Amino acid sequence: MILVGVLRHQLTVLFTKKPKQSPTKAMRQGNMMLRAGTLIEHAGHVPQNSFEERRVAFCKAFEDGEYLENKENKDKGAPNPMSDPKAMESMLDGVKGQMMTIVPQTIIMGWIQYFFSGFILIKIPFPLGMSFKSMLQSGINTPYMDATWVSSLSWYFLNLFGLGGIFTLILGANSTGSGLQDMQAMSSMGMPQQQQQQQPGPQDYHKLFLGIKENLELVHYQWDLEDVENRVLKMYGKKNHDLGDSASQLNSKKRA
Repeated sequence: MILVGVLRHQLTVLFTKKPKQSPTKAMRQGNMMLRAGTLIEHAGHVPQNSFEERRVAFCKAFEDGEYLENKENKDKGAPNPMSDPKAMESMLDGVKGQMMTIVPQTIIMGWIQYFFSGFILIKIPFPLGMSFKSMLQSGINTPYMDATWVSSLSWYFLNLFGLGGIFTLILGANSTGSGLQDMQAMSSMGMPQQQQQQQPGPQDYHKLFLGIKENLELVHYQWDLEDVENRVLKMYGKKNHDLGDSASQLNSKKRA
């Protein structure tokens, strides 16, 4: 299982394509949304005239679609993922990755069930309750056998979930030699169709920009440094007349 895991990891690295860098316009499209959200959240950190200039510039650009990746398609809604070559390519890469992990796992499991069905391999050196029989004696119908005996199929699954640390030591933290990825891929393949459809699809960024524009227009500006002198004096238990008295005393000492 260790050798098969190492081979599977090397094949995954060999057939996995390097992630493509997003186009500049697509990166700007997301970054401008983050900048506008930051301006809404921290509006009071900048002076009012600077905030108003930013608000007017953002609102005009969002309404005109200046930051859209495809400005000419701003009124056509969200793109169809089936007609997008990039989306189709990413879907094919995901299918290839799942097949790369599911096929070796299925072959090994079938090989064990065909040649070693009903075999007892090891005995655990500590006592266990009868509730562990279903987990440790898969494929063996012996109701009176001690639960410490482990069948071949159960030993395979124990290794499947227990070799993650070994693969991490041999292949590194991002190894794909462990069988956990295979089990997750199998479970995702068997999910109901309604759960699979809950994954987010392509976004209509023009509508998102118009929503952020409305939020910008509704911001009630209040500068965080307004009346900061009195707030600082109040924090230290001082008042304005105390500050005036100390200043007059200092001036009198200088004159003297």
